[in-house]
Formats: sequence, structure tokens, C-alpha cells
Amino acid sequence: MTLHCAWIGFGKSTTRYHLPYVLNRKDKLHVAHIYRRHEKPAEHEPQYQGIHFTSNLDDILTDPAVQLVVVCTHADSHFDYARRVLEAGKNVLVEKPFTMTLAEARTLFDLAQRKGLIVTPYQNRRFDACFLTAKKVIESGKLGEIVEIESHFDYYRPEAETKPGQPQDGMFFGLGVHTLDQIISLFGRPQHVSYDIRSLRNPANPDDTFEAQLFYGRLKAIVKTSHLVKIDYPKFIVHGTRGSFIKYGIDQQETSLKAGIMPGEPGFAADDSVGELEYVNDAGETVREQVKPETGDYGRVYDALYDAILHGAENYIRETDVLTNLEILERGFEQPPPATVTLDR
Repeated sequence: MTLHCAWIGFGKSTTRYHLPYVLNRKDKLHVAHIYRRHEKPAEHEPQYQGIHFTSNLDDILTDPAVQLVVVCTHADSHFDYARRVLEAGKNVLVEKPFTMTLAEARTLFDLAQRKGLIVTPYQNRRFDACFLTAKKVIESGKLGEIVEIESHFDYYRPEAETKPGQPQDGMFFGLGVHTLDQIISLFGRPQHVSYDIRSLRNPANPDDTFEAQLFYGRLKAIVKTSHLVKIDYPKFIVHGTRGSFIKYGIDQQETSLKAGIMPGEPGFAADDSVGELEYVNDAGETVREQVKPETGDYGRVYDALYDAILHGAENYIRETDVLTNLEILERGFEQPPPATVTLDR
């Protein structure tokens, strides 16, 4: 059985983070149409042969074979495109951020429920190798009760040209949408969130630096990003009542994709880094282990949607997780930072 898909948008998101994984799954996924407003030279590259490119959105909306439409456009158009696709009776996958506001997200979920359809964000970084490795260690129980986890996604890019914008154009929405989701997927909805969101390189621009602290009773989760980090932090630091885990190095899928190495090709996402785990076992002995990275694969988003749409399986991300994520992002700009908010239960 084949899941027939179509894309709205043909920019970097589509060509780098979606199509390479879909085209590597031709046994169960078919790219029927790609809607773009203007012709691009890339359309004529060999890997896109057989795909119908169109500047008429109705070619997608009225094709009865298309079951899943992927929205890969600027964030301010996500809601309108997703709504039109749902109204046409098709499931929708939306690039990040899912919508500009929490209210828009709720509207889309309500519409999808009435239509018996799926609408969901592209949270591909749930399938980062580094995150899957930390998750495996946490779920092993070797660390005991988790009391603190720290997640970093940093750069050293000290120059920033002037590009004013809205909060949705900054790093908290742009990258925090992923790193917060990783924490939410592990621990659910926090009781409190503290924020420090700043623009350090160019004050005329939206934020480029943030720290969010999510509080879950005894557990604190720290999510950080900066463009002024010259020496890398660990990607994940996890402390529990019985031990600690540290993992350097980020998932290498993006690095391979930028280099033109595609999923399924030799060397794709090659990663020789290891995590360091140290804990006290049931005998009271200190144990030290090196943890090899799990295999990352953003295509698992599509595997999950294939099973959900064609076989009725649960979606890979819960609606409540999506709404919690957007609420945390949105409320980060309610008042000047630093600030703390309490989330309703």
C-alpha cells in the first residue's frame, strides 16, 4: 500500500529535510505533486523526475489520490494552507513552527477532529541520534530518578546582519520549538517555566539567545541556545539520583544533507562519538560505560504518518504536546525577560 503525498513549497526545507527521506522510501511513499509559485532549476534534477510540479494549488487539493499534504512555507502562511488542505479532506504535516499562535493550532486540531483527519507538526528532531541516545539512557533506569537535564544547541556566529522581525522569526521559535519538544516528549507538561530570551549580536533583530527552565516537581530541564559559544558544551547533560550522563556532539544528518550525502548512501550521518555514563548499581558499585549513539532518522516521521494514516496507528506526537510547546513559546514573550510563568494544568 502506498501513501500518496504532495508538498506546498519547494525551498530548502522541502529539498533538504523532507524529500531525501521520502525518496528513500519509494516502496511506501509516492511524491505526486509539488506546488511552487515560481519555477526553479532544481525541479529538473534527476531525483525529481516523475514528480508533477505545479503553480496551481487546486492540482493538489482536488487530486483524490493525495492523502497527505506537507506544508513547507513561511510560518505566517502555515495556518491558512493547513486549513485549506484539511477542508479539502486531506491529512497535513506542517513545518515548524506549526502555527504562529496557540489559538491557530487549536483551530486546526478542532477542524481535523471534525473531518476525521490528522494535522501534525514536523518534529523531526525527536529522531536526532543525540536525543535518542539520551532518551535510551534515561529510560534504562540506570540514573535513578532524573533530577536535572540540560540541552544545548549552540553556534559560534558572531556577526548578524540587520533583519528585524517578529518573535516567530527568532531562535526561540525557530530552534526552541524542537529542543523544547524533546523535553516535553520525555516529561510532559511542566508546572512552571522560567525564561531568559535575548538578542545579543544585533539588538535590532529577534532573539538569538535563550534559556528556558522547565520545572517538573523535583526535576528541572534546562534548554539553551546561543550564537556566541566558541567552545562546545555537551549536547546533553543528565543527572539522576544514581548517576550522570554526558553526551557531546550533535546529530550528523543535517551535516550529511548539506554535503550532498543522502539517506541510504554510505557514510550518511556517520557518528563516532560516544556518551559517558556513570552510575551506582544495585550492589553499590560505581559503573562507568561508554554509550554508542543511536541511529537518527528524520524519515521516521513519515514512517509514523504512514502507519497512522493507512493503518490507524497512534500519531508519533500527541496533540497535547504540540499545544504545550506552542504555549511555552508564546508565553515567553508576554513580559520582558527574565520572567517565570505558571502553566495551567
